[in-house]
Amino acid sequence: MLSRLFRREKLDQGVEKSRAGFFGKIRTLLTAERPIDDDLWDELEELLIQADVGVQLTDDLMERLRSEHQAGEIQHSRDLFEALKDALATSLEDTAEKKPTKPLAERGTLSCILVVGVNGVGKTTTIAKLGNFYRQNGYNVVLAAADTFRAAAIDQLKIWGERAKVPVIAHQPGADPGSVVFDALSAARARNADLVIIDTAGRLHTKFNLMEELKKIRRIIDKQNVPNVTTLLVVDATTGQNAIVQAQQFAKTAGLDGLVITKLDGTAKGGVVFAVTREVGVPILFVGTGEKLDDLSDFDADDFVDALVGDGRV
Repeated sequence: MLSRLFRREKLDQGVEKSRAGFFGKIRTLLTAERPIDDDLWDELEELLIQADVGVQLTDDLMERLRSEHQAGEIQHSRDLFEALKDALATSLEDTAEKKPTKPLAERGTLSCILVVGVNGVGKTTTIAKLGNFYRQNGYNVVLAAADTFRAAAIDQLKIWGERAKVPVIAHQPGADPGSVVFDALSAARARNADLVIIDTAGRLHTKFNLMEELKKIRRIIDKQNVPNVTTLLVVDATTGQNAIVQAQQFAKTAGLDGLVITKLDGTAKGGVVFAVTREVGVPILFVGTGEKLDDLSDFDADDFVDALVGDGRV
């Protein structure tokens, strides 16, 4: 896995816009040596909501911080800044405890990652990044182009597969996605691969038939007796509260084991990371911080909060 130093450098670069946006305003507010009064509480609450943290989680954070202030644990605005960082990290760590009990991939044992998400979130690119991530860490990886509804999706995955030096199993556009998955699993076993990563159609959560197709793919995987299967949802950080709705629907229909947050480098908000994990109770496993193949980091709550909020120095 990535070293902590390298991961932190990637995160610092990837969340620069968010750190300079609403979270930058929060940092400025709480490091200005202001008295902790009603105006400060109101401004902090407003900024958290504007940063896409979400109303419910903002309420929870404010209640916790007010309680610590009343107990004398927070005496200055800088204390409040550090307490907020702790509270944000805790909100992520609570879901991190729900991570899959087994690694997503194990050498010598066939594993499968089923990647879902709506069109436009960076799903196919994320799959290539995951393939590259695991290949560089010594795994034998196969990609499956099971988004057969769009020819462009198949072609895109083939191109990314070549860049990542990972083989792609694909059929013609319009083919049965289940057949692609079956052939990819068969090819993986023939090649003694450790991991199959499956692309799926960019399902709008309102499309019943596409969600049923996703269930069919999962049944095919289960019938092939794959010992280790993980379902990851790709969420675009720039979509704000819409990301929560998507995550809720996929969690209900497909069942989710983890999240991949993409396009963190493209938003001045970033708080949706906290909101979406709280709403669906699913941990973030990876974050995408750019368009390059290596712009993917395994997720650490403390590192993420430090990168997003900053260290409070002025």
